[in-house]
Amino acid sequence: MEFPHDIPIAHQKLLKEISLQANQLGQDIFLVGGYVRDFYLNRVQKEVDMDVVTLGSGINLAKKVHQSLRRKGMKTSFSLFKQFGTAQVKTPSVELEFIGARKESYRYDSRKPLVEDGTLEDDQNRRDFTINSLYWDLNKDRLGVLNDPFGGLTDLKKGLIRTPIEPIKTFSDDPLRMMRAVRFASQLDFELCPKTKKAIQKMASRLEIVSKERILDELNKILKSPIPSVGFALLFTTGLLAQFFPEMVALHGIKERNGLRHKDNFWHTLQVLDNVASVSDSLWLRWAAIMHDIAKPPTQRFDDGHGWTFHGHDALGAKWVPRIFRRIGLPMGERMRYVQNLVRLHLRPIALVSDHVSDSAVRRLIFEADNDIEDLMILCRADITSKNEFKVRKFMMNFERVEKKIIEVEEKDRIRNWKNPLTGYEIMKALDIPPSKQIGIIKDNIKEAILNGDIPNEYSAAFSYMINHHQDWIGQEA
Repeated sequence: MEFPHDIPIAHQKLLKEISLQANQLGQDIFLVGGYVRDFYLNRVQKEVDMDVVTLGSGINLAKKVHQSLRRKGMKTSFSLFKQFGTAQVKTPSVELEFIGARKESYRYDSRKPLVEDGTLEDDQNRRDFTINSLYWDLNKDRLGVLNDPFGGLTDLKKGLIRTPIEPIKTFSDDPLRMMRAVRFASQLDFELCPKTKKAIQKMASRLEIVSKERILDELNKILKSPIPSVGFALLFTTGLLAQFFPEMVALHGIKERNGLRHKDNFWHTLQVLDNVASVSDSLWLRWAAIMHDIAKPPTQRFDDGHGWTFHGHDALGAKWVPRIFRRIGLPMGERMRYVQNLVRLHLRPIALVSDHVSDSAVRRLIFEADNDIEDLMILCRADITSKNEFKVRKFMMNFERVEKKIIEVEEKDRIRNWKNPLTGYEIMKALDIPPSKQIGIIKDNIKEAILNGDIPNEYSAAFSYMINHHQDWIGQEA
């Protein structure tokens, strides 16, 4: 027997070497999971992960494969995870994980399994989804034979996510599998089978025993999907989203008064997210899309003259970003500040859309957005989700005018990555004053004069302006 001819030659050679070493140990061996699934989806890449299951010691087999590859001149590394009974062998393009076939049982209040050696059938029953339960035989006389105990190949063709055994048991054993179900549906643009989806809806609250780090890992993978709204719509309709992101769930719904309605901000947010995803792979820009209207529910008001308004949702949303990042487990440093800044500024370019955009307003936008200005404009373009094509075209043309103005002002005034032309030391020396809050007041006034266009962004102009006006600033609040 041979492997399907579509498998890369380098991968075939590696699998045959593993087969040879397992045969010498007298162990049955199988390739399972993502690599096999991706082969039938035509998604195998040059750099891949391979999961190897053996009826025997996975650790001993991994050591033997590692030693054999090293003897043949291949650069490899070996890692042992004794507490999990697994071992890992890395080559330059393939990451191999070896594990002995096992069966697992769980207590209801814990997702840590009790593990013992098992048969191939035991190992198959513990798999999360049918599409991940496809096994290739790696034994000498059955090399490349497909073992498909649950109809995973049919589910791949149908585009269906289904558990191999009763979904209630699958998700009770490991609640993170509910997030994984949504993640695979999002990445592959598959559907959840009705029974699987119903089980997730019933078991959603069990997600509480899963660490936020593991939930976040799946959430970020959903966000990085080609069409991330697929995953977020499923998170919402299954009740999973409410377990860790109630602020986003609160965006859903439409109110009506005097015959006037507003758009559903949840589905609008998903459209913005998809719009961003269509032009950018940036995970953090996608997070900004998710967060940009997050504070609309508490700022919602009805004005008889203007209808529904959400005044201040940009500022309040920016204020919420650190709290949400901290709770979900997102990093609190530069990336958080990036998302916070885009949320705070996402209405500003829209406010500049007019026939008479002042240089001063553009300078301030460049100053506040700094290196995020291009991403801010991507977000603002994505935020136009009207079904009125004329209105969309008009907004896009206006945005082009604003972007052109940004380029012109930046070339002229060099506000991006702006630093005050005068240092604190130069101010103290020129005015013969000691270190004090007065230094900050002087620097702020110089900054405002440059942003207003009163003086050019140059040392000599700033120095002259300080000499002529510093007496006027005495007594100002810092």
